[in-house]
Amino acid sequence: MHSLLRSFFTRGEILRDLIFLACLVLAWFVPRFANRAFSSIEAFGSRLAERKLAAIIWIAVVTIALRVSVLWFFPVPYPQVHDEFSYLLAADTFAHGRLTNPPHPMWAFFDTIHVNQHPAYMSKYPPAQGAVLALGQVLGSPWSGVLLSGGAMCAAVLWMLQGWLPPRWALLGGVLVMFKLAIFSYWMNSYLGGFVPAIGGALVAGALPRILHGWRMSASVILGIGTLILANSRPFEGACLCLPVFVVLVWRLCRRGTPSWQIAVRRVVLPLLAIAILGAAFMAYYNWRGTGSAALFPYALNEKAYQSLPTFSWQTARPALHYGNPQLEAFYNGAMRDSWAQNGVHSLPRAVRKLAFILTLAMFFFLWPALSVSLLVLFPVLRDRRVRVLVVQVMLVFLSFLLVRAWFHPHYAAPLAATIFALATQAMRHIRHWEFAGRPVGIGITRVMVVFTALLAPFNLDGKSRFDSPDPISFRARFTTQLEAAPGQHLVLVQYSPRHDVFREWVYNGADIDHSKIVWAREIPGADLRPLLDYFRGRQVWLVEPDSTPPRLTPYEPDKPQP
Repeated sequence: MHSLLRSFFTRGEILRDLIFLACLVLAWFVPRFANRAFSSIEAFGSRLAERKLAAIIWIAVVTIALRVSVLWFFPVPYPQVHDEFSYLLAADTFAHGRLTNPPHPMWAFFDTIHVNQHPAYMSKYPPAQGAVLALGQVLGSPWSGVLLSGGAMCAAVLWMLQGWLPPRWALLGGVLVMFKLAIFSYWMNSYLGGFVPAIGGALVAGALPRILHGWRMSASVILGIGTLILANSRPFEGACLCLPVFVVLVWRLCRRGTPSWQIAVRRVVLPLLAIAILGAAFMAYYNWRGTGSAALFPYALNEKAYQSLPTFSWQTARPALHYGNPQLEAFYNGAMRDSWAQNGVHSLPRAVRKLAFILTLAMFFFLWPALSVSLLVLFPVLRDRRVRVLVVQVMLVFLSFLLVRAWFHPHYAAPLAATIFALATQAMRHIRHWEFAGRPVGIGITRVMVVFTALLAPFNLDGKSRFDSPDPISFRARFTTQLEAAPGQHLVLVQYSPRHDVFREWVYNGADIDHSKIVWAREIPGADLRPLLDYFRGRQVWLVEPDSTPPRLTPYEPDKPQP
């Protein structure tokens, strides 16, 4: 916990927070500072918010336009970590018109983290994020899918908020999401997939009030679609988020005073059942293509093949597995084993410490610094009956992280994005009514919160790290660009040193390895490279040394002794 706090509070961040605190003090004493300008902006927002569909389209377009406008400073990101490369493999597979790929005869040289090699060569992850990236790849770049999904997330969150809050407050919440999550955060500047489950969570949470207030069939369809998105992006957290929603629906359907069962069945039950059947059929087919069993998910197959340590706390560890190359050995029997040991919750104190860590990290990502003021009215919000279901969603999802023996990352909580900002916006409504000594201090405080959320967006800690150099994995992107521009086809042999960082893996390939311009393969100590070189005869062969300073790309000399 202490190391986490130190990582957030560098000198620059402390200065930023002091300036924000000074502006809050100014707002307390002069709450109507620049009142004419703020009133004009708020009046424009109120007029736009009343046109709900126009507001949804507006926020999606503005999100995309703002991110494109800063490409000169924040360029298209390059993949860095295992998960991103795995998602990009899924995208390339789908863009080729396939769900899976046949295993490669030289698979041992391509075997890598978070990728299944048998019975099909494919990403281990659920397909939703890969499908979005595939759409982007068809349009010219996988990142285009990230960009479009960022705009779609803001639109979905605004739609959700319109079901829970007055229109002008819903629009404000959507704007806060846009600045906090959708332009500069790592969700936009990576391929890790925060936007897709956030869309699913927003659709689920936004459909509930519309069903309860009007029993609309369209809302039931949207609820089913949102549930399906969650099932194919973050199924565990998505299930925890959906549980309170379906409990409330069943309770209301069984309560007196609801529409007749004929109406309920026609408008709610049948649409949900139809989508559930279609979704289950697709998922079963996808599993069958990837694993040979409709009931076995690619993720579960990957765990059986590569991991001896279970994901959930109630499962028991298997005997250690051993792998065909040192990098997988170091990752699964080193880094993963350390993570698994550190994330156990065998006692109440450890569970409390882990939950405190998760909540702190989530608070910094979603709220800090400007929106953290909303925590001052945490208890009034918790007692607010209008948002009780949303409170239960947050509690249930965060408690569920205690059941998972893995490090927490903010995109794991992506299904909660709309819910968190609904509660934060509701908290701002409470703050807005604050008065002290006859001064409307709440007006000034909420205005400062909104202004700083926008002004500090480019300085989010998570938003800049991917463009700071040097990171050795950045050279992989540079070498790829260099070889893409060179004539012919290439085979790159990756030669790691014993001190290699296992979280920066270089050996990842596209869906169609044999026809790829660049093929990445690993040197395996004691393994004969001649079958690999013979298979790819005719390609120019290169040797890359990722752990040199800086990493080197040189022509491969087969007769030269290798270290």
